[in-house]
Amino acid sequence: MALRRALPVEHLGQEAKDTMRLAIGLVVTMTGLVLGMLVSSAKSYYDGQKNKVSEMSSEIILLNNCLETFGPDSEQIRFYARETVEAAIDRIWPKEKSSLSQLKPKENDIFLDDQLQSLVPKNDMQASAKAQAVALLQSLRKSNWLMYLESEQASIPMLLLVVVTSWLVIIFISFGIFAPPNPTVIGTLIICAMAVSGAILIILEMYSPFTGVLRISSAAVRDALNQLAKVR
Repeated sequence: MALRRALPVEHLGQEAKDTMRLAIGLVVTMTGLVLGMLVSSAKSYYDGQKNKVSEMSSEIILLNNCLETFGPDSEQIRFYARETVEAAIDRIWPKEKSSLSQLKPKENDIFLDDQLQSLVPKNDMQASAKAQAVALLQSLRKSNWLMYLESEQASIPMLLLVVVTSWLVIIFISFGIFAPPNPTVIGTLIICAMAVSGAILIILEMYSPFTGVLRISSAAVRDALNQLAKVR
């Protein structure tokens, strides 16, 4: 609006207004397409991470069931599995808000594998339970690593974010040049700016699913931990 007062009158004629509307219409279309693409991509990543948390929770419960089926010899393994899961929950969902979420699994944590392999089945049922437990443990590790690796690769390129923001600035400048400077128009532009900023905020938040406002809940994993916590 301040720029409008600085421009010569002939720059604000009807022909100039029509040309600017066509040009800004093109920018608006491109911005809408890019924002829609970013929202869709961020939502797919967010849902994928949420599904992995659910899968890991179910694998923990099934692992516990297999160890229970094996019998009393697996009690120590269940106890250690509970400690391992609890430590992982504290890394991914830290209790202190100032702490950062860490998705990377511990590379040197092979004690659980060794203990599980050391179990000696006494019948076919125990042999089947052990085989399923080994497979579930490997699947659980795979899901954890996939969740970490995908989080390392999923982010909005800074250049793309700068370009989209620049397009939005250009669009709002074009609005202000021809808009009358009254409270209703100014209030409307502020609300629109907040709405678009909210869309960008949602995109950034969905690319950080274990921190921030849209943080994935740890309830499913904690429910699975409660199953392991029933070790006597």
